[in-house]
Amino acid sequence: MDGFIVVDKPAGLSSHAVVGRVRRLTGEKKGGHTGTLDPFATGVLPVALGEATKSIQFLDESIKGYRAVLRLGCSTDTQDCTGAVLQEGTWQHLTGHDIEAVVREFTGHLLQTPPMFSALKRNGVPLYRLARKGVEVERAPREIEIFSLAIDRIDLPLVTISVSCSRGTYVRTLAHDIGQRLGCGAHLTELRRTRSGPFPLEAAVTLDLLEEMADQGRLDEFVMTIGTALDHIPQCCLTESAAVRLSHGIAPVREGLLSACPDSAGTSLRLVSGSRLLAIAETTSSAAGTLRLLRVFN
Repeated sequence: MDGFIVVDKPAGLSSHAVVGRVRRLTGEKKGGHTGTLDPFATGVLPVALGEATKSIQFLDESIKGYRAVLRLGCSTDTQDCTGAVLQEGTWQHLTGHDIEAVVREFTGHLLQTPPMFSALKRNGVPLYRLARKGVEVERAPREIEIFSLAIDRIDLPLVTISVSCSRGTYVRTLAHDIGQRLGCGAHLTELRRTRSGPFPLEAAVTLDLLEEMADQGRLDEFVMTIGTALDHIPQCCLTESAAVRLSHGIAPVREGLLSACPDSAGTSLRLVSGSRLLAIAETTSSAAGTLRLLRVFN
């Protein structure tokens, strides 16, 4: 089975555990996810199976969507509900207007300092392992972009928000920073991913339903093809002879393409024969007009 299954991850399971469940249900030896969700979080977790694992690096997951619930008045070391309380503050004086005014400040291009409890590495060691030992190291702020940030509900001390943001954004750090700006502290109590690039929540399926469909032999109904997931990459059709040569590892030249090829070097292309995705390649400045193969699919 080659393709992606978008799982609606339940709370309490790690992303790795979800991949293991999907692999067992599908019988696939190769599997992986396209971006970790914390165990307490729920929602969109795309699982790549078979040949789709080769395509993860080419996905356009530059836009992520989340719904999150912040609890004002308390900051934690993990910036979410799983951590130890660091500081408590007073929120009772805050009004909806106060909160809305601060939230509006957190849109556009921002600098965000990654949390210690993260999978980022320092000298090969994940930061969360250092954090569990009580070690804190300096982290350089990174540029992120918040495309939109809306307040869905205010039921103090809880504030529910919807976020559309760039890849690499930590929503729990966003919650923490909003709490700091409000002067009372805050942490995440709930996090639900609603989109990860081409994978929307509407396409997600629960593990329970997957198990039911596996018993009925209907798992194929939930598989997104590799070509669909990579639809943002321009497609070029190969001639029959070029497709045969490609199967032997020979990169095609422009003359082997049935459709127009961009002139600029470094443009990624999906190479197909009929409905079959054969490879991802990129254009070169070679006088011979050859393409450079980036990944070939079996």
